[in-house]
Amino acid sequence: MNTQKYFLKMFSYDDWANRESLASLRGIASPPPRALEVMAHIVGSEWLWLSRLKQNKEPAVVWPRLSLDECSGQLGDLNKAWDNYYSALAPSALHENIAYTNSKLESWTSSVRDILTHVIIHSGYHRGQIATLLGRAGHEPAYTDFIHCIRQGFVMSSLEEAES
Repeated sequence: MNTQKYFLKMFSYDDWANRESLASLRGIASPPPRALEVMAHIVGSEWLWLSRLKQNKEPAVVWPRLSLDECSGQLGDLNKAWDNYYSALAPSALHENIAYTNSKLESWTSSVRDILTHVIIHSGYHRGQIATLLGRAGHEPAYTDFIHCIRQGFVMSSLEEAES
């Protein structure tokens, strides 16, 4: 699998896993407030990193205050935005460096490939926090393991079929 197809698959998984985490929050009459804050952070940080990759000057809010419905709508918009980003991305662009300023006003430079990897891992880290918060509150968290997603066919095999 080439690198670009790999990231397409990983972002497909990320979208599925984020929606599963959101569904677990929706299944509770009163989800822990911190879990909703973390879900909104996943949304906000993905917008932020996409903004950095596109070198937009107006950064996204890292910790937005969003309702479950707003998170749902934003996840749909994010999925489309990531798809649009990928459809315009040349394979060689994965090795390009992007300069940006973080929330502490520190200047950094990272490769597109490293940023994309970070987005996937960062979201997974925070989905784990949501699962922990739900478990501590006596609720069943979403099962968002990558291998579960693949085994169940939630990330369709069209990417694998395209390479054969």
